[in-house]
Amino acid sequence: MNHLLFKESPFKTLISFHKLIESLEEIALSDVDYRSNYAKSLLKEIESVPEFSTGIKDFSIIEDNKKIIRNLLSDLFPTALTNNEIKAVTIPFQNVTFNRTKRFKKIVKNAGDLDLTIRDFNEDQFYVLSCILILNAYYKQKFDYNKPLFYDIPDADGIINHYRILYNADFIEIYPSENAISLSPEDIDELMDNFENVALWKEKFPLESWVLKGFGIISLFDATKESAISNLKSTLLRRDKKTKEDSKISENIFKSFFKIPDLRIGISIYNDEEKKFVKLPFDESSIGSFIIQNNEVECCNAFHGCSLNALLEAKESISISNVETFATIPGNEKFGQLLLSQNIKSCIFSPVVKDNKLLGIIEMVSATPRQLNSINANNLKLILPNIVDTLERHDTDLLNQIEAIIQREYTAIHSSVYWKFKAEAQKNLQAKASGNEAVFKEIVFKEVYPLYGQIDINGSSEHRNNTVKEDLKNQLQSILTIFENSKSIHKLPLVEQRNFELYSFLKELEKELKADTEQQIQNYIEREIHPLLRNAIIDSEDKLLIDAYFEKLDSKTQLFYHARKNFDDAMAVINKKMATVLDNEQNEAQSIFPHYYERFKTDGVEHNLYIGASITPTQSFDLMYLNNLRLWQLQTLCKMELEHHRLKQILPYRLEVSSLILVFSSPISIRFRMDEKRFDVDGTYNARYEVVKKRIDKAHIKGTNERITQKEKITIVYSHQYEEVEYLKYIQFLQFKKILEPTIEQFEVEELQGVYGLKAIRIKVLNTEGNVDTKYTYQELLATLH
Repeated sequence: MNHLLFKESPFKTLISFHKLIESLEEIALSDVDYRSNYAKSLLKEIESVPEFSTGIKDFSIIEDNKKIIRNLLSDLFPTALTNNEIKAVTIPFQNVTFNRTKRFKKIVKNAGDLDLTIRDFNEDQFYVLSCILILNAYYKQKFDYNKPLFYDIPDADGIINHYRILYNADFIEIYPSENAISLSPEDIDELMDNFENVALWKEKFPLESWVLKGFGIISLFDATKESAISNLKSTLLRRDKKTKEDSKISENIFKSFFKIPDLRIGISIYNDEEKKFVKLPFDESSIGSFIIQNNEVECCNAFHGCSLNALLEAKESISISNVETFATIPGNEKFGQLLLSQNIKSCIFSPVVKDNKLLGIIEMVSATPRQLNSINANNLKLILPNIVDTLERHDTDLLNQIEAIIQREYTAIHSSVYWKFKAEAQKNLQAKASGNEAVFKEIVFKEVYPLYGQIDINGSSEHRNNTVKEDLKNQLQSILTIFENSKSIHKLPLVEQRNFELYSFLKELEKELKADTEQQIQNYIEREIHPLLRNAIIDSEDKLLIDAYFEKLDSKTQLFYHARKNFDDAMAVINKKMATVLDNEQNEAQSIFPHYYERFKTDGVEHNLYIGASITPTQSFDLMYLNNLRLWQLQTLCKMELEHHRLKQILPYRLEVSSLILVFSSPISIRFRMDEKRFDVDGTYNARYEVVKKRIDKAHIKGTNERITQKEKITIVYSHQYEEVEYLKYIQFLQFKKILEPTIEQFEVEELQGVYGLKAIRIKVLNTEGNVDTKYTYQELLATLH
């Protein structure tokens, strides 16, 4: 027998058979001779061991008197049942067992004589549960603590079997020692409300302050299947990220359930829209598939030519008890060899179906023939409901993830205003549930302050036209070179005419590029030049020359795409980098005060911010938050300018940028446009803000032809004197911090259609490494200025 597992206990434990002995003494006095004689002989046999009545402290007494104990307990442990019952004498909740039945002994021996420990049961639980025994037995309480207790015991093949533990405490007596504390009803109520407070339980029931005298009987019930189903359900219901260990746990559960040591499991998901089977789309720790070698397989080829239509059409399980025999049947060779290549000798493939819809296939395989067959395939019916729920939830989660991606990437609703959309959606659902007509109300935020900014790529249209002209010129020149150097083509009568036409196009490209020039040249080359180059009878040298030309063509347009590619790549890199900087900084800016944010990539990056009490009604809004956000915006554009200065040194095409901020101090209303899936200003008065935004970046300094925006400079456009004062403070502060250059330009903006009276400040960012790594707040600015 083992030693006590838990050393701290409210009990002073005395293993005793006194209650059983008292029962024998009564029988010895009875009138039934054979029972009386039997009891007397047992009582005489145990006279030499008085500790059987007084209590055993030394476990060696039990070891030395195994035979006597077995005789004493013979009525409780019938010999006829010893090979069937899993039973032993024990101390409740401890790992001490003795007088085990033969089946109990065999189970422990096959497990390697391991120490028996209760699953998920620790010292604190043992102590509290022992105290509950005292409350129920001595204080006549009825506290119900029905947590199922289990032993997890491996068999000779390593398969974990789960045994439910049942206790019989009829032969136990519990009474207080001199150290016991008498409990009042108030004490018991306090314990009732503090199950997790182990210190309190130890205070009310000090160590070894009570006596547990007698013995318990433990009976084990093989609950492997039930426990496996429960464990599988718990594992499958978990929504956190699965690990390789989780996949191993799932596989071990199946091994326990089917009692097959080399069992492996796989899952194939069925995509009904595309009629394909796919693997679980999570990560490398997910359960794999034995019938899908790549990431997906067409439904009609799912079994590699094998005629297993029952699974797909009738949605019935397929059992192959001997794969080697199966593979010899005509039509099954390919699928059979696929299974054998994975050391699969028997297998079951069972459809997972919900409402007659195929969700996927559960795959069970073994390296041993006949281990899996149509008989034990029926056991899957106990597990399938949990797998059905899991795959159905997988479908739902996948749809939710897809919807989230669509919302994020295509029709994003910013987190700052999501609450209002959610509230409107909830009202809509409630209206439907009540049978009322559901009408979506428009989403409007009133009295919000707008902030607009952009970092624009200078002369992008001109750069684009120049690169188009450069590629067209190079392509025309390459064709002319072929005509001049190709002996075969040079002799053709049409070449002189084509030369004239090509030179005419070259002259045309010296002028400003017209809207249809590129299309005209493309059509001409495709219609007149390429057929000539492809169909002419040429020698090997000419072929090399022509092949080299065709290799330079873009596969889609059949034009040169070299200069334009460098320009497009440079534009894409700038936009991506600027957008990334802005997004990253914006994440931090939300801590100033939650506000609406959106950005757009055009020939540069634009952004809109809206801040106000209506967007975040749960927080108190103050204009100080607007000031902070304006300072943040200016600093962020400084950082974007500096990042571009670093970036342009390595770009494939040199592009310059300029930045612009529009200051608008009057609060406006914004409305969500359902047709465009975006916010826009609301009302005629507020439309002036949008007009200014659209026209300002192309504006000139009043009385000049100079654009208000210039490369490497930030232009701040405003209307009112107090706005000028505010931004000059920001500029002075950032100059002090060595972020902006000392020179400040101030000027009036030319009158635009419907817009006049605008002024501007222009300032250059210091191109010094690390000069905008630190963020400053409006409070710091005020502290510096004062």
